[in-house]
Amino acid sequence: MTLYPKLIHDALATVRYPGNGKSLIENEMLADDLRIDGMKVSFSLIFPKPTDPFRKSMVAAAEAAIHTYVSPEVEVAIGVKSQTELPPEPDKLLPGVKNIIAVSSGKGGVGKSTVTANLAIGLARLGYRVGLLDADIFGPSIPKMFQVEDARPYAENIDGRDLIVPIEKYGVKLLSIGFFVNPDQATLWRGGMASNALKQLIGEAKWGELDYFILDTPPGTSDIHLTLLQTLGITGAVIVSTPQQVALADARKGINMYMNDKVNVPILGLVENMAWFTPAQHPDEQYFIFGRGGCKDLAAELQVPLLAQIPLIQDVCEGGDNGLPAVLDPASPSGMAFMALAARVVTQVDRRNLEQPPTERVQTH
Repeated sequence: MTLYPKLIHDALATVRYPGNGKSLIENEMLADDLRIDGMKVSFSLIFPKPTDPFRKSMVAAAEAAIHTYVSPEVEVAIGVKSQTELPPEPDKLLPGVKNIIAVSSGKGGVGKSTVTANLAIGLARLGYRVGLLDADIFGPSIPKMFQVEDARPYAENIDGRDLIVPIEKYGVKLLSIGFFVNPDQATLWRGGMASNALKQLIGEAKWGELDYFILDTPPGTSDIHLTLLQTLGITGAVIVSTPQQVALADARKGINMYMNDKVNVPILGLVENMAWFTPAQHPDEQYFIFGRGGCKDLAAELQVPLLAQIPLIQDVCEGGDNGLPAVLDPASPSGMAFMALAARVVTQVDRRNLEQPPTERVQTH
């Protein structure tokens, strides 16, 4: 005999909850954690409150229904949850967050995390409340860039739920999978595990009131991007690329993902990183070692703003490695560039919110 979800659903539809006489299915008491492995079935039942008087009888009745209507040979494991223990619905995950910005790149190595870190700090220095989620599950770099690699977030019980308290540095609230794994070992997770971990960092954390919630996404397009799009209504995306054609070709794919009819996340603009090289000894000289104006041309073609051109300067690299992002020195050329980027993002978000409706999450069926 082969088990499949509808058999389990049909069996549970025969079980009535004494509280109102409706079935477990009608009451939406079956959690979304149904698992089938051969002849083994596991799932959870959701009750209105932890002290529900019908918990034990309902678990026994559900098991009996499966044995009666499916097969007596099915091994059944049933957990119980209460409404107060459940995370909020996706649309209510971050009620205190005004704007969610995804920073993306078509390929790795273009400085996306560097741009993200400096953008977040720049927004904080402009007086905004900022959170930063390192969504690059397999290559988290934000802890190093903020010099908080040894930080270990703790959980705080709020209204019956244990929530992770983000680390704060430079006026930015931070969370990263890098806080919870060994930095010297590879994160060997399947897509589902990575997506669940990301959902926890979003929905089971104490983000509080934020003006901007910045997502440092992985390079390319992946399960992680889909999880973010399905979990959050993203205000807009900032695309980072270097000027050379091979990077721009991948950037187009990232842009296409957000502009897809089923996604519809507005592109706030492009950032051209490593736009030119300027030697420290000759600050007025520019060498276009990766090509010239590639992002500018792409922005014009797609009719989206070019938010910034960030020069390739040694202090940007050193600042990222030392946990002192370049924007902390707003008088330096790179610091001025990143502060200008932050100001442009604020302008573009305000314009986007004025002209367009809020972004809807991508629905799954």
